[in-house]
Amino acid sequence: MPQISERGFAMPASPIRKLVPFAEAAKKRGTRVFHLNIGQPDIATPQIMMDAIRNSDIKVVEYSHSAGNESYRRKLTGYYKSVGVDVTHNQIIITTGGSEAILFGFMACLDPGDEVIIPEPFYANYNGFAISAGVKVVPVTSSIETGYGLPPIQDFEKLITERTKAIVICNPNNPTGYLYSRKELELLKEIVVKHNLYLFSDEAYREFCYTGELLSVLQMEGADENLVVMDTISKRYSACGARLGALVTKNQSVLDAVMKFAQARLSPPTFAQIAGEAALDLPADYFTETKAEYLRRRDLLVSRLNKMEGVFCPNPGGAFYAMAKLPIDDSDAFCQWLLEEFEFNGQTVMLAPATGFYGTPGLGKQEVRLAYVLNVEALDAAMNCLEQALKVYPGRQ
Repeated sequence: MPQISERGFAMPASPIRKLVPFAEAAKKRGTRVFHLNIGQPDIATPQIMMDAIRNSDIKVVEYSHSAGNESYRRKLTGYYKSVGVDVTHNQIIITTGGSEAILFGFMACLDPGDEVIIPEPFYANYNGFAISAGVKVVPVTSSIETGYGLPPIQDFEKLITERTKAIVICNPNNPTGYLYSRKELELLKEIVVKHNLYLFSDEAYREFCYTGELLSVLQMEGADENLVVMDTISKRYSACGARLGALVTKNQSVLDAVMKFAQARLSPPTFAQIAGEAALDLPADYFTETKAEYLRRRDLLVSRLNKMEGVFCPNPGGAFYAMAKLPIDDSDAFCQWLLEEFEFNGQTVMLAPATGFYGTPGLGKQEVRLAYVLNVEALDAAMNCLEQALKVYPGRQ
C-alpha cells in the first residue's frame, strides 16, 4: 500500500474544526449549538458586494491577471492610503484568501528547515502553513496574566539562530484579541532590521480595534525590505467564503518571488474580486456600526466570563476573539464533553480548545478561545450554557 507523506502525517487537525463531528451529532439529537469556536460572523455581507456579483454581465468567467485584476488593485491603493499605508497597485498581489497570502509569503521567503518565531498563542493554521512550506515554527510565549502582550524582546533574541528568517505577528491578534502598541511594533522592527529578518504581519482584523488605533507595519519607516503584510476581506466585510486576500510589500524581490507562486496557481477567484472591488465603494462610516456591534458583544462576553467562579478573561483590544482561563483539567476534553454529554435547556456551546493555538506542548490545557461572532442574545444564552457546564463538569479543578 502506498504511504502517506511525512508532511501528510505531520499536518495538524484544525483545533477550530476538529470537533465538528461532535457538534453535528449534538444537532441531530436536537440540541442547539452556539458556535463560538470559529470566526464566522453573523453580520450580513454588504449588499453592494452581493449586487455586484448578481449584476455582473460577464459572458466568460476567465482568468484574471495572476496578481489580481488591475482595477481592483488600483482601487485598493486608495483603501490602504485611507488607513495610512502608501503603496502602489504593483506592490499588491491578490490571493485566494489571507491563507494563500501567508503561504505564499512563507514559500517565497523561507527555505525548508528555516525557522519563524511567532508569539504564542497564535492562529492555529500558521502550523499548517509552516508544514506545507517545510518551515519550523518557534514559539515565544505570551502570558494571559499580561493580557497576552508582546513577550520581552530578549525572549526573541534568545531564539534567533542561523536558520531564523522571520517573525510572524497577527495584529489585532487571533486568538487573543491583543492589539500591539506602536512601541511594541517599533521594537519588532528594530530586531528584524538588526538580524536581517522578515516581519510578517497578518492584519486581517484591522478595522476592529477597541482600545487604540492599529499601526500597520507598513507605516513604519526604515525597514521597507523587511516588512510584509498579509490581508483579507473575510472578516472586514463578513465575507469569509469569498476567499479573497492580499499580500502587500514594498520589497520588490519578495513581490517577484510571490508572483511566480501566484502564476503557478493561475489567478484569484473572479467573482470574489468583483465583490471585493465593489466593497471599496462602501461609505466611510460603514465600519462604525459594525465595530460598535462587536464592542457590545465583547463587553457582554468578557463581563459574563469574569463573573463566573474560577474564570479569568483579559479584555481584548481588537478582533472578535477572547481567550479565557477556565477551572478545568483539559480544554480538549472539556470542549468535546460540552458537545457529547452536556446541554442546558436544550442548548450547548462549542468552543475552541487553546492547546491548538500553542506551539509549546502542554500549554493551553486550561484555556479556550471564544469568538464573539453571534448577536448579544445568542452570546448571553451561550454564556448561560457555559456557566452551568462549569458547575457540573467532572474535570473541574
